[in-house]
Amino acid sequence: MDKKIEHLGNISGKVLLFGGVYSNLQALEALKQIAEHERISPENCICTGDIVGYCAQPEETVQLFKIWKPKSIAGNVEIQLREGAEDCACDFEKGSRCDGFSQQWYPYAQSKLSNDSLEFMKTLPDHITFNYAGKKVMVVHGSYANTSEFIFKSTPWETKAQSFSVDNYDMIVGGHCGLPFHHEKDHKIWLNPGVIGMPANDGNSSVWYAILGDDNGILNYEHHTLNYNYKLTNKLMQNGLLPEEYARTIITGIWDNTEILPDIESGVQGFGIQL
Repeated sequence: MDKKIEHLGNISGKVLLFGGVYSNLQALEALKQIAEHERISPENCICTGDIVGYCAQPEETVQLFKIWKPKSIAGNVEIQLREGAEDCACDFEKGSRCDGFSQQWYPYAQSKLSNDSLEFMKTLPDHITFNYAGKKVMVVHGSYANTSEFIFKSTPWETKAQSFSVDNYDMIVGGHCGLPFHHEKDHKIWLNPGVIGMPANDGNSSVWYAILGDDNGILNYEHHTLNYNYKLTNKLMQNGLLPEEYARTIITGIWDNTEILPDIESGVQGFGIQL
């Protein structure tokens, strides 16, 4: 199937990057306030997908997203929901704890979303491209070839290089894996801003995003933490329909398990994010 790619052309000014809202309305509200404080226009705010996910307010989150009007690509969750699929296609191993949890939160999200929200998801492209500070940038969810592919800092560069080579991109902005990182090699940059819907397994309740800057034609980027009303998010998730373990992660900042993580990322659980 041909990919739907939205080309934004040349962008100037600060660019706010984020991913994995995961139905966390409180985090999205807080990030919108950051963008407004930093005077970053909605069209310069870009999401790597999975607007819907583990938390309790999928419909409210999508509707706020529509009101704010940042850009976004489709994550695997949006693709599955808009197609009426039976699972999230997150690439969790069959029978794993994450797979079991998805059998709770995914049907919950399906039951809460309006036709209006599903129609909005159908408008989301597979990728976004833009030019910034002399760099050619592409936004992906997992990788260019596979929306559900987990790409981490420790993932071999040879694997990452396949996405750059699609059209000689200088920078890939990725999502899906839930952890913020950057990896530079051969004058290329893979940047994952992290997700705002769940903590990064670092022992903190805060979540992550990133901001691109243009310093006289030189691209720079900074990772940032976001504080929000996580206690309310936790309370709303304790509704008997969503995994209690995910509600606990909102508070503790520790994932229930590290099934999807490579050994390197798994080994630093709870020790904070080293960037």
